[in-house]
Amino acid sequence: MKYRLLGRTNLRVSELCLGTMTFRWTCTEDEAYQVMDAAFAAGINFFDTADVYSRWASGNPGGVAEEIIGKWLTRRRIPRDQIILATKVRGRMWDGPDGEGLSRAHILRAVEDSLRRLQSEYIDLYQSHSPDENTPQEETLRAYDDLVKQGKVRFIGCSNFKVEQLREALDISARLHLARYDTLQPHYNLIWRSEFEKELQALCAQENLGVIPYSPLQGGFLTGKYKRGQPIPPNARGVNNERVKQWMQDERALHLLDVLHEVSAARGESMTVTALAWVLTNPVVSSAIIGANNVTQLNESLGAVGKTLRAEEKQKLDAASEWN
Repeated sequence: MKYRLLGRTNLRVSELCLGTMTFRWTCTEDEAYQVMDAAFAAGINFFDTADVYSRWASGNPGGVAEEIIGKWLTRRRIPRDQIILATKVRGRMWDGPDGEGLSRAHILRAVEDSLRRLQSEYIDLYQSHSPDENTPQEETLRAYDDLVKQGKVRFIGCSNFKVEQLREALDISARLHLARYDTLQPHYNLIWRSEFEKELQALCAQENLGVIPYSPLQGGFLTGKYKRGQPIPPNARGVNNERVKQWMQDERALHLLDVLHEVSAARGESMTVTALAWVLTNPVVSSAIIGANNVTQLNESLGAVGKTLRAEEKQKLDAASEWN
């Protein structure tokens, strides 16, 4: 396993981060334990979750993924300092006006719930899952600053922020001497580039933020399971995904898959590995978040460890994906 510093923090994280959004959704609890066992054995020390995972699945309360991680840490007797835990706050977790958002009231209750479920005294990286337009950023950052001073949170980060929202938050932290966002978790991959690259990438480089892209394989679209002229596999996420259906009718997206296949074949690697290598070649990226329903899927992604693209390979893929 290769490790990289997470921005300006002192956290050295594996270049692949285990995402846990599928736990007890498309991945059973037993499979989740197997995936975590295999990930840890392979050297992955960075686990990403959120308090809302997987509340949307039938019968699941909030906090399911956090609970599974907490039980795994305890049952496997994993030393706490060997795992870097990242979780997120923002989504609705209980009834009432403070049941969701980034208000001080919500954060202070939510962090205690997350700590209990994770069976940990602290969270390494506590992230705003998405912006909250109804709460001033100063209120949010003051709450985080208190948690850092109390030792319950080591560092804070954000996800799904636009450049102006991130810049405002960084300015507030600098002006008021508060804990600042040290990481950004953006949606970023070969077919979803411009949202991050247009402005956020430069700000992250300038401020030395750790970048932790989620969905680097775009829900499996970049793995080779979707093929030109063939129906969407019945067990794929794209069956009910309108965006994937549109891409399967878009010559530009199909051309990207063709080029990704061509580059991968020349490298003697899978499309999964090449798509992950493209993300990891970006110098601002600290770690790419991968998901897995089982150990087989995890092993496919683990093939990307230590892999980057040669300049000519990256140029081919950049040219084929510059439209998005």
